[in-house]
Amino acid sequence: MDKIELKRRSQRFGVDVIKFIEKLPNGRSLNALCNQLIRSSTSVGANYRSACRGKSTADFINKIIIVEEEADECVYWLELMEMAELVNPKNIALLKKEANELTAIFTAIGKTAKLNQKIKNKKSEIEIPKSEIK
Repeated sequence: MDKIELKRRSQRFGVDVIKFIEKLPNGRSLNALCNQLIRSSTSVGANYRSACRGKSTADFINKIIIVEEEADECVYWLELMEMAELVNPKNIALLKKEANELTAIFTAIGKTAKLNQKIKNKKSEIEIPKSEIK
């Protein structure tokens, strides 16, 4: 999956959550959880776009960590809705699956970026003996 596809997928996730929430009944507890879910689900796509425009590798890594945390937070809010029996588990199964997949994807991206940064830093630490410099 390339950057453009992942941008679309993370944006689609936010849209899917919004559409799901719009169909739910009003209730004090459910409204509070829905507000949190909307914030975290739309933040996934927004922060991924921001990460793609990172000023440095370190900036990218920091922003990807935020994306990973937001995706995982979506899982949490969906699980709370389910555990409190505020929604039918069947109705959120696909959203939970997507939130878990996005969390895994962004976790992997973050790990790869950190590893690449370590490799890059080690390469820059290698000194060339002065006798070999012409």
